[in-house]
Amino acid sequence: MQISKNRVVLFPYLILLAVLFFACNNEGEKKVYDSPKEGTIYISVDESFEPVISEQIKVYQSSYPDAKIIASYKSEADCFRDLQKDSTRMIIVAKGLTEEERKIYADKLSFPPQYDILAYDAVSAIINKNAKDSVFTLSQLHDLLSGKDSSKTLVVDGNNATSTVRYLLDSVLKGKNFGANVMAANGSKAVVDYVAKNENALGFVGSSWVTNDQDPEQLAYREKIRFALLECNRNCDSGSFAKPSQATISYGQYPLVRPLYYILKEKSTGLGTGFTNYLNLERGQLVFRRSYLVPAKMYFRIRASNIE
Repeated sequence: MQISKNRVVLFPYLILLAVLFFACNNEGEKKVYDSPKEGTIYISVDESFEPVISEQIKVYQSSYPDAKIIASYKSEADCFRDLQKDSTRMIIVAKGLTEEERKIYADKLSFPPQYDILAYDAVSAIINKNAKDSVFTLSQLHDLLSGKDSSKTLVVDGNNATSTVRYLLDSVLKGKNFGANVMAANGSKAVVDYVAKNENALGFVGSSWVTNDQDPEQLAYREKIRFALLECNRNCDSGSFAKPSQATISYGQYPLVRPLYYILKEKSTGLGTGFTNYLNLERGQLVFRRSYLVPAKMYFRIRASNIE
């Protein structure tokens, strides 16, 4: 059997056309890579840090209009679940990775994620403006949270998936469960709202929700709530009590202090790296300071001067 000469001549042209067809199709599917100053990334942020991180994103994007950082604010547990998804590049939470977790992510990603402390925050204990009790020892706080003392209604920012709840369970109750007098609100704003309306309530929120004197909304809240004073057991006189502030966080006088971490999974120098560098350097650290958190990377000192 003989193959037609025309078919032999046409065959190479058919292969060439097929190659060109697939090449054209693939050209329309080119992957767009971001850089430290442009592109779009998705991050997940612990809801208790929403006021300060939304401000950080606003400042960064004002400097780099081609950069778009899309943040979702949710519970700490949900942030860690998002970290396992390809779509989420970065999370900002109240704890870092254990060595075991770091190895698991490194095996999955083929490179280890970066993480470090950006600033220090406090879990603020807040009470109604007209509350009769405003001073608590750590022993009294333990009894209230455990339900041993049920004289007050305690309000937290959700169920046991939030960083505030985890902190209180681990650091105050040492692994014990909350008492029946502890109720969950739908986020930090709902905690503040509840305390503002209930004289017998004691609420717990991240300090960036209530300590910023430059925020009109927070100033309005301060007409209805105030800070509870908690027993100071470090760097203070015996029998002293403290409320959350940059000074009491810095010196360890306020007892409920926690770190604010970033965890970034980015192998190349992209928008996630650019935003992380900004948070670690002077401008980002100044925003933390202005939001009444304590910067972890830079020490800003006010020096007195004499003018003659």
